[in-house]
Amino acid sequence: MMTTMKIYTKSGDQGDTQLIGRRVKKSNDRVEAYGTVDELNSQLGLALTAIKNEEFADMYRDGLRIQHELFDLGGDLANVTGKADWSLQEEAVLNLERRIDVYWDEAPPIERFILPGGEEASAHLHICRTVARRAERAVVHVAETEEVPPQAIRYLNRLSDFFFAAARAVNVRREQEDIYYERGKNVFK
Repeated sequence: MMTTMKIYTKSGDQGDTQLIGRRVKKSNDRVEAYGTVDELNSQLGLALTAIKNEEFADMYRDGLRIQHELFDLGGDLANVTGKADWSLQEEAVLNLERRIDVYWDEAPPIERFILPGGEEASAHLHICRTVARRAERAVVHVAETEEVPPQAIRYLNRLSDFFFAAARAVNVRREQEDIYYERGKNVFK
């Protein structure tokens, strides 16, 4: 008879959890940071269901790569041993920059703020953008007092830009115009 592992361990029933190197309360800032990265990964998984076709094959491949990078980042953020061999590498930041440029060039220039939305996939990507910004703020907060991967903040900053550029590219590919903020003035010149 095969023994199966149970999903529940009961080790966190008192409100603590295991990092790589020590146990902490689940309210710990580092747990909040990697939990937000995990939430972003889940939101991205949902967004990918909306672009899982040939028209968005490039974005889908980018999204899968990013999901793996977010797992790497989450593991890095959970590492408090002081002997960090970071999984998230600088190449991930550079790759995001290259992909941002590709998607940004697909959309017309903007001069005013736009509202999140348009096509369903675009709306999902905008949610990813805002969760990426929250993850970035959480990691910045941890970095004020503890070591984090040196490229973590830059990666999350670029990632939110990536989602913005990809959301606009989705709308262009679907011939859906951006929705401009009505009371906005020209701010991008």
